[in-house]
Amino acid sequence: MTTVQITLPDDLAKELAEAGLLEPPIIEALLRDRLRAAHVSNLGKLRAALRADPVEPMTNDEINGEIQVYRAEQRRASGS
Repeated sequence: MTTVQITLPDDLAKELAEAGLLEPPIIEALLRDRLRAAHVSNLGKLRAALRADPVEPMTNDEINGEIQVYRAEQRRASGS
């Protein structure tokens, strides 16, 4: 476990303590929720970027070529 120390205005700290929001499980839940929200926001930005500049789909020949390269690498790695 990591210990985190924060500095808050006294009035805010008092209100948070009275509301039970300074308990470790509550703080953990709040931080996890904000982290999920940040991930969702980043995903939205990535989707917007992909819409603005979409990646061309691969042809069947390109896919088959990639599969052949992968299989050859796997054979080399296994010594076959």
